[in-house]
Amino acid sequence: MIPVVVELPAGPVRPARQGDAQALFALSRAFVASGELRPRPLAHYRARIGEFLLAEGAPGEGPAGCVAVRDEGGDGAVLHNFCVEHGSQGRGIGSALLRAALDRARRGGAVRLFTATTGPARLFLRNGFAPVAPERAPAAWAAALDPARGSRVYELRL
Repeated sequence: MIPVVVELPAGPVRPARQGDAQALFALSRAFVASGELRPRPLAHYRARIGEFLLAEGAPGEGPAGCVAVRDEGGDGAVLHNFCVEHGSQGRGIGSALLRAALDRARRGGAVRLFTATTGPARLFLRNGFAPVAPERAPAAWAAALDPARGSRVYELRL
């Protein structure tokens, strides 16, 4: 796989490496506490590290953000665990992560890209995602969504 690198004011977006699992886990904890992400053990990040893209923070700091892209077979892929450290929001990091994720999904052969969020989805809507019924998404992924969290599903045709 060709690494995706997008330059940001705070550093590049790059594929995560095994040594990044702990930092991704730590970054995600604030979003778990707020209910924006589901809790996942450190082992999840270690096992799925190859799915993650990471936005570097300032030198000596942890990552500024991350997103995972998972191939769901056929022509579909999903984005998950998308988060930007609260102090880094509003600086284009989410947009850079999304661009890198879209590139990765396209290069992987995806034609349809799905995500789910409990938030307002402004970034996704600005970038062409549209709300869809969960039944349009890959079945195994959609079945794993927790209806009690109020997630809405969005699709982008690549």
